[in-house]
Amino acid sequence: MASIRFRLNGLETDVEADPDSSLLAVLRGPLGMTGAHFGCGTNECGACNVIVDHHAVAACDTPLWSVADKDVMTIEGLGNAQTPHPLQRAFIAEQALQCGYCVSGILMSAAALLMRNPNPSSADVKAALDRNLCRCGSHNRMVRAVLRAATELAAQ
Repeated sequence: MASIRFRLNGLETDVEADPDSSLLAVLRGPLGMTGAHFGCGTNECGACNVIVDHHAVAACDTPLWSVADKDVMTIEGLGNAQTPHPLQRAFIAEQALQCGYCVSGILMSAAALLMRNPNPSSADVKAALDRNLCRCGSHNRMVRAVLRAATELAAQ
């Protein structure tokens, strides 16, 4: 066990855990952040994606020690029902949600893209979401939603 310090959704966080534990296990367990979902456990599906220092990463295979002194954002830090992020509003408007299991990881991948590239092309969005698996068939709607959110963010 060790004490690992990082910023979680903008707040300084200190967690006592095995440094080799997966970030996902610590987020969902002692930190109570259940928005990132366990999918494959091998960095293949994106259901567990979170943002670490402006990059989408699979929390299932990210060791806790690797986020020490870094910024970690989960879906809980993106927005909420009272003040949704433009991506969340766009996904609703474009009806880009189906079962919802993969959506938090997809939103985090899209948010990381928009942090680094506020004016992405359709090809940029597709590349950013390429490692996120969704079996519901909403991919085209998701791409439209990300582009819609980018337009909204640019207007702000």
